[in-house]
Amino acid sequence: MYPEVLVPGPVRRPRRRLTQPREQVLAAAMATIAEAGLERLTMAGLGREVGMSSGHILYYFGTKDELLLQTLQWSEEQLGARRRAALAQRVPVRERLDALVQLYLPEGRRDPRWTLWLEVWNRSQNADDGARERQLDLELAWHRDLVALLAEGASKGELRTVDADRFATRTRALLDGFGTHLVVGLPGLDREQVLRHVAEFLDEALAPAGAPNVP
Repeated sequence: MYPEVLVPGPVRRPRRRLTQPREQVLAAAMATIAEAGLERLTMAGLGREVGMSSGHILYYFGTKDELLLQTLQWSEEQLGARRRAALAQRVPVRERLDALVQLYLPEGRRDPRWTLWLEVWNRSQNADDGARERQLDLELAWHRDLVALLAEGASKGELRTVDADRFATRTRALLDGFGTHLVVGLPGLDREQVLRHVAEFLDEALAPAGAPNVP
């Protein structure tokens, strides 16, 4: 039912030499979260991993909150490249919507990207306006791609015409709710079930007039 798409693969330990020390630290931070969990991510541990002092890392990031936010931005940049590749495929819009959904949702319990996302959002209760704007930019990247797909599908007659901005906002809220359940690991709901729920919602809401019912 779901197309083969580019999905986030396992997070790999960075090579010792990247283009700049900042990128090296961000890659190591993401790898630590994937392998050991967010609770094991410390400035001292990162310093040992990349061959820097904790003071040197603080020179680049200032605070752990800033380190986490920049790591999330870096992670989203990597995923954004995969998303753009998936959405550029020459397949029907409805299939590309499935691709976006698959990339958006966590792989399962303790998914490192979602674990980091939830932590940054929790810490943002005390963040300044600048940090909040950077978080919003991450959300809007997904939102714009979803709006563009909805508009394209409607223009081609592949999808029902809807208010793309409002529909995208509601769809992301649906995905955030399901994604939170998946990353926490609540019993009774797995990724395949969530994908079916979302696919049924999209089919019911976006099937063009006269289209046969999807079983």
